[in-house]
Amino acid sequence: MTILILGLVIFLGVHSTRILAGPFRDGQIAASPRRWKGLYSLASGLGFVLIIVGWIKVRPVAPLLYDPPAWGRHATMALVWIAFVLLAGANGPVGRIKATVRHPMLLGTILWSAGHLLANGDQASAILFGSFLVWAIAALASALGRDEPPPVVTKPMADVIAVVAGTVLYAVFVMGLHRVLFGVSPLG
Repeated sequence: MTILILGLVIFLGVHSTRILAGPFRDGQIAASPRRWKGLYSLASGLGFVLIIVGWIKVRPVAPLLYDPPAWGRHATMALVWIAFVLLAGANGPVGRIKATVRHPMLLGTILWSAGHLLANGDQASAILFGSFLVWAIAALASALGRDEPPPVVTKPMADVIAVVAGTVLYAVFVMGLHRVLFGVSPLG
Protein backbone atom coordinates (compact mmCIF):
# COMPACT_ATOMS: atom_id res chain seq x y z
CA MET A 1 0.00 0.00 0.00
CA THR A 2 2.95 2.30 0.68
CA ILE A 3 4.01 2.33 -2.99
CA LEU A 4 0.49 3.20 -4.15
CA ILE A 5 0.11 6.01 -1.61
CA LEU A 6 3.59 7.39 -2.35
CA GLY A 7 2.74 7.42 -6.06
CA LEU A 8 -0.53 9.25 -5.39
CA VAL A 9 1.19 11.82 -3.17
CA ILE A 10 3.85 12.50 -5.82
CA PHE A 11 1.51 12.52 -8.84
CA LEU A 12 -1.38 14.43 -7.32
CA GLY A 13 0.98 16.66 -5.34
CA VAL A 14 2.74 17.81 -8.50
CA HIS A 15 -0.62 18.30 -10.18
CA SER A 16 -1.80 20.39 -7.22
CA THR A 17 0.91 23.06 -7.37
CA ARG A 18 -1.38 25.50 -9.18
CA ILE A 19 -4.03 25.02 -6.49
CA LEU A 20 -1.78 25.01 -3.42
CA ALA A 21 1.27 27.00 -4.47
CA GLY A 22 0.32 29.12 -7.47
CA PRO A 23 2.86 31.90 -6.91
CA PHE A 24 5.68 29.36 -6.42
CA ARG A 25 4.64 27.58 -9.62
CA ASP A 26 4.44 30.83 -11.56
CA GLY A 27 7.87 31.89 -10.28
CA GLN A 28 9.42 28.58 -11.32
CA ILE A 29 7.89 28.79 -14.79
CA ALA A 30 9.07 32.40 -15.17
CA ALA A 31 12.60 31.48 -14.05
CA SER A 32 12.96 28.51 -16.39
CA PRO A 33 10.00 27.03 -18.26
CA ARG A 34 12.08 24.11 -19.57
CA ARG A 35 13.38 23.21 -16.11
CA TRP A 36 9.85 23.39 -14.65
CA LYS A 37 8.39 21.24 -17.42
CA GLY A 38 11.23 18.74 -17.10
CA LEU A 39 10.96 18.37 -13.32
CA TYR A 40 7.15 18.36 -13.50
CA SER A 41 7.21 15.61 -16.13
CA LEU A 42 9.81 13.57 -14.27
CA ALA A 43 7.90 13.73 -10.99
CA SER A 44 4.58 13.01 -12.73
CA GLY A 45 6.06 10.02 -14.55
CA LEU A 46 7.59 8.64 -11.35
CA GLY A 47 4.31 9.09 -9.49
CA PHE A 48 2.35 7.44 -12.31
CA VAL A 49 4.65 4.41 -12.39
CA LEU A 50 4.47 4.05 -8.59
CA ILE A 51 0.66 4.26 -8.72
CA ILE A 52 0.46 1.48 -11.30
CA VAL A 53 3.02 -0.76 -9.59
CA GLY A 54 1.51 -0.13 -6.16
CA TRP A 55 -2.06 -0.78 -7.30
CA ILE A 56 -1.15 -3.98 -9.16
CA LYS A 57 0.82 -5.21 -6.13
CA VAL A 58 -1.77 -4.46 -3.46
CA ARG A 59 -5.08 -5.00 -5.26
CA PRO A 60 -5.11 -8.82 -5.10
CA VAL A 61 -4.78 -8.74 -1.31
CA ALA A 62 -6.80 -5.59 -0.62
CA PRO A 63 -9.89 -6.16 1.52
CA LEU A 64 -13.32 -5.52 0.06
CA LEU A 65 -14.79 -2.31 1.51
CA TYR A 66 -18.11 -2.41 -0.32
CA ASP A 67 -19.92 -4.55 -2.85
CA PRO A 68 -20.20 -2.58 -6.12
CA PRO A 69 -23.68 -2.47 -7.64
CA ALA A 70 -24.44 -5.00 -10.36
CA TRP A 71 -24.92 -2.19 -12.88
CA GLY A 72 -21.63 -0.54 -11.87
CA ARG A 73 -19.52 -2.16 -14.60
CA HIS A 74 -21.95 -1.03 -17.32
CA ALA A 75 -22.06 2.53 -15.96
CA THR A 76 -18.27 2.53 -15.79
CA MET A 77 -17.96 1.58 -19.44
CA ALA A 78 -20.18 4.53 -20.46
CA LEU A 79 -18.56 7.03 -18.07
CA VAL A 80 -15.03 6.06 -19.12
CA TRP A 81 -15.90 6.40 -22.81
CA ILE A 82 -17.19 9.93 -22.17
CA ALA A 83 -14.05 10.61 -20.11
CA PHE A 84 -11.81 9.53 -23.01
CA VAL A 85 -13.69 11.83 -25.39
CA LEU A 86 -13.30 14.71 -22.92
CA LEU A 87 -9.60 13.98 -22.47
CA ALA A 88 -9.11 13.96 -26.24
CA GLY A 89 -11.02 17.23 -26.49
CA ALA A 90 -8.91 18.84 -23.78
CA ASN A 91 -5.67 18.77 -25.71
CA GLY A 92 -6.76 19.85 -29.16
CA PRO A 93 -8.07 23.05 -30.67
CA VAL A 94 -11.13 24.64 -29.09
CA GLY A 95 -14.35 23.07 -30.30
CA ARG A 96 -17.82 23.10 -28.80
CA ILE A 97 -16.81 20.48 -26.18
CA LYS A 98 -13.92 22.53 -24.79
CA ALA A 99 -15.84 25.81 -25.03
CA THR A 100 -18.85 24.40 -23.18
CA VAL A 101 -17.13 22.24 -20.57
CA ARG A 102 -14.17 24.65 -20.14
CA HIS A 103 -12.11 22.07 -18.24
CA PRO A 104 -12.71 18.78 -20.09
CA MET A 105 -9.67 17.01 -18.63
CA LEU A 106 -10.84 17.60 -15.06
CA LEU A 107 -14.43 16.61 -15.83
CA GLY A 108 -13.11 13.53 -17.65
CA THR A 109 -11.03 12.62 -14.59
CA ILE A 110 -14.11 13.00 -12.37
CA LEU A 111 -16.15 10.68 -14.63
CA TRP A 112 -13.27 8.17 -14.94
CA SER A 113 -12.67 7.96 -11.20
CA ALA A 114 -16.37 7.93 -10.24
CA GLY A 115 -16.99 5.18 -12.79
CA HIS A 116 -14.17 3.07 -11.42
CA LEU A 117 -15.53 3.49 -7.88
CA LEU A 118 -18.83 2.04 -9.17
CA ALA A 119 -17.05 -1.05 -10.49
CA ASN A 120 -14.44 -1.70 -7.78
CA GLY A 121 -15.06 -2.03 -4.07
CA ASP A 122 -11.63 -3.07 -2.81
CA GLN A 123 -9.51 -0.86 -0.58
CA ALA A 124 -6.75 -0.28 -3.15
CA SER A 125 -9.23 0.85 -5.79
CA ALA A 126 -11.11 3.03 -3.31
CA ILE A 127 -7.87 4.78 -2.35
CA LEU A 128 -6.72 5.16 -5.95
CA PHE A 129 -9.95 6.30 -7.59
CA GLY A 130 -11.20 8.15 -4.51
CA SER A 131 -7.97 10.19 -4.42
CA PHE A 132 -8.30 11.10 -8.08
CA LEU A 133 -11.97 12.00 -7.61
CA VAL A 134 -11.27 14.31 -4.65
CA TRP A 135 -8.30 15.90 -6.43
CA ALA A 136 -10.24 16.47 -9.67
CA ILE A 137 -13.18 18.06 -7.85
CA ALA A 138 -10.81 20.36 -5.93
CA ALA A 139 -8.90 21.23 -9.11
CA LEU A 140 -12.15 21.94 -10.98
CA ALA A 141 -13.43 24.15 -8.16
CA SER A 142 -10.12 26.02 -8.18
CA ALA A 143 -10.14 26.39 -11.97
CA LEU A 144 -13.73 27.63 -12.03
CA GLY A 145 -12.85 30.10 -9.27
CA ARG A 146 -10.22 31.79 -11.43
CA ASP A 147 -11.49 34.68 -13.48
CA GLU A 148 -10.78 33.33 -16.96
CA PRO A 149 -12.86 34.04 -20.03
CA PRO A 150 -14.41 30.95 -21.61
CA PRO A 151 -12.57 29.77 -24.71
CA VAL A 152 -14.03 30.73 -28.08
CA VAL A 153 -14.79 27.98 -30.59
CA THR A 154 -12.06 28.10 -33.20
CA LYS A 155 -12.32 24.72 -34.91
CA PRO A 156 -15.74 23.06 -35.12
CA MET A 157 -14.03 19.91 -36.47
CA ALA A 158 -12.20 19.63 -33.14
CA ASP A 159 -15.27 17.94 -31.65
CA VAL A 160 -15.35 15.30 -34.37
CA ILE A 161 -11.66 14.67 -33.85
CA ALA A 162 -12.16 14.46 -30.06
CA VAL A 163 -15.00 11.94 -30.38
CA VAL A 164 -13.12 9.79 -32.90
CA ALA A 165 -9.77 9.95 -31.07
CA GLY A 166 -11.39 9.36 -27.67
CA THR A 167 -13.40 6.42 -29.01
CA VAL A 168 -10.38 4.83 -30.68
CA LEU A 169 -8.26 5.20 -27.54
CA TYR A 170 -11.12 3.85 -25.43
CA ALA A 171 -11.42 0.81 -27.72
CA VAL A 172 -7.67 0.17 -27.53
CA PHE A 173 -7.85 0.27 -23.71
CA VAL A 174 -10.95 -1.92 -23.46
CA MET A 175 -9.72 -4.48 -25.99
CA GLY A 176 -6.38 -5.11 -24.34
CA LEU A 177 -4.22 -2.24 -23.15
CA HIS A 178 -6.04 -2.01 -19.80
CA ARG A 179 -5.21 -5.67 -19.14
CA VAL A 180 -1.57 -5.18 -20.18
CA LEU A 181 -1.04 -2.09 -18.03
CA PHE A 182 -3.18 -2.93 -15.01
CA GLY A 183 -3.69 -6.70 -15.10
CA VAL A 184 -7.49 -6.41 -15.30
CA SER A 185 -9.77 -6.59 -18.32
CA PRO A 186 -12.78 -4.25 -18.29
CA LEU A 187 -14.66 -6.91 -20.25
CA GLY A 188 -14.45 -9.38 -17.37
